[in-house]
Amino acid sequence: MTRRPRLLIVITLAEIGGAQTYVAHLLPALTERFDVSVAAHGSGPLRDAARAAGVPFFPLRHVRRPISPWRDLLGLAELIRLFRRERPDILHANSSKAGVLGRLAAVAARVPVRIFTVHGWGFQAFSGLASALYRWADRVMSPMTTVTICVGEGERAAGLAARTCREDRTVVIRNAVDVTAAPKARHGSGTPRIITVGRLQAPKDPVTLVRALAGLKAESFTAVVVGDGPARSLLETEIRRLGLDGAVELAGECTNVRERLAAADVFVLSSSQEGLPLSVLEAMAAGLPVVATAVGGIPELVVHGETGLLVPRRDVESLSAALARLIADPALRRRLGAAGRARAEAVFDLPSFRRAHLTLYRRELARRGLPLPAE
Repeated sequence: MTRRPRLLIVITLAEIGGAQTYVAHLLPALTERFDVSVAAHGSGPLRDAARAAGVPFFPLRHVRRPISPWRDLLGLAELIRLFRRERPDILHANSSKAGVLGRLAAVAARVPVRIFTVHGWGFQAFSGLASALYRWADRVMSPMTTVTICVGEGERAAGLAARTCREDRTVVIRNAVDVTAAPKARHGSGTPRIITVGRLQAPKDPVTLVRALAGLKAESFTAVVVGDGPARSLLETEIRRLGLDGAVELAGECTNVRERLAAADVFVLSSSQEGLPLSVLEAMAAGLPVVATAVGGIPELVVHGETGLLVPRRDVESLSAALARLIADPALRRRLGAAGRARAEAVFDLPSFRRAHLTLYRRELARRGLPLPAE
């Protein structure tokens, strides 16, 4: 009997995030076709998703987000040992740090197929020395990468321009959302509720959002910030300084994000850089109008004036004006929200997302004469 192909998915952290949700979305389509396993640092929703899918989860000790030469060497050695023990046919690396260390370890361990998904290029997400190091590292790793998956056309264009991926080895598979599982926003008649979802750190830029909220009429809205991270204390200080204590709730990390979206009226994302954010897709699936910065792949998701409103990055006045427009017009909120849900269902559906990955895996295994997954 022919063995099933072995697939090892590596991601830097198991915490809440778009890259982790991407992996969780893939797992149900893989378990009957591959011997699949997941490796990441820490605990969180991804570890729970692996357990729910019956997939082995390997906790990583040394692979972390911050750049640290000594710890990164330990992380590289840790991954090489893991790959040599598990002998995967395919490594599928996700996120910047795991993307670099994972591909390098896969070369050392002679993993035949090395796939890297870009959820946002590291050289764009960071600044200064960190940005330069990620640009250099991704350029070095590009020839060793079997296929680079970009979650949007904007990421592909940025990678080609920076020479961090190759045109003949790069494909676009857009992020997806399960619209059928998303409860629809109720759009009540009370005070409009604004919601944002994301980790409180660069490049999400929640401070710009709070400053934009301060420009709205008092008592015309309430807002909730779902997520946690290093910028929380700075955000708390800014909320107090602007007198928004009673209007803005910092909810921290939540397991009921879908329910919170359904209870809101407007979704906002003020990031200074993005890939193709799943938080926006989830808001669209809930039937919420989206106000977001026109960065990265966001214009591929949000059609300005049809499913939401786009504004320049770090532009407090434009963001505040867009929010004020939606707060004042319930009919516009409902129209944009309904169009966003229809677009998510038509363009960013989960079955197509899963089929695209399975087709890619099968193609690369076949090219190397390796065992193929069941149809």
